[in-house]
Amino acid sequence: MAKTLDVSDTDIETMDGEQYVTFELSNETYAIEALMVKEIIELAYVTRVPNLPEFFKGVINLRGTIIPVIDTKMKFDMDPDDYKRHTCVIITEFNNTLTGLIVDAVSDVLYIPRGAISVAPSFGTTIRTDFVRGLGNIEGKLLIILDIVRVLTPEVFSNIYEAGGGV
Repeated sequence: MAKTLDVSDTDIETMDGEQYVTFELSNETYAIEALMVKEIIELAYVTRVPNLPEFFKGVINLRGTIIPVIDTKMKFDMDPDDYKRHTCVIITEFNNTLTGLIVDAVSDVLYIPRGAISVAPSFGTTIRTDFVRGLGNIEGKLLIILDIVRVLTPEVFSNIYEAGGGV
């Protein structure tokens, strides 16, 4: 049985900041808005779908719902590693579509005040900066805050349906 972290009951909106789910990719800490996270599950068997871009690992069946799964490292042109014990899938919901993002490990749910977020630089990160919403500074540690809308563009999903014949 998959262990899950349900963030749907968390008080997300505040007057001067937001909550973010933080996770690790290749020893760097990233964050996405908690509002976009449906749940977090252990990495289970992923069924490969032919003719999809390499970063699409396939699909999973989550309680009767078929969900496409993206290897986040491959999507960001990072060197893919073997999956480890803490590798998990962040189930996101955007435009009424569920998508799984494979990450090395989920760290925490953090409140980040708006004043602690700065504009992303055009260099210095291991991912393309068009995915980066900003940099969060929490207790002297920088977090790369991803713009999930840019990560999961409509073009990404059109590739699934064109190549795989629908999921």
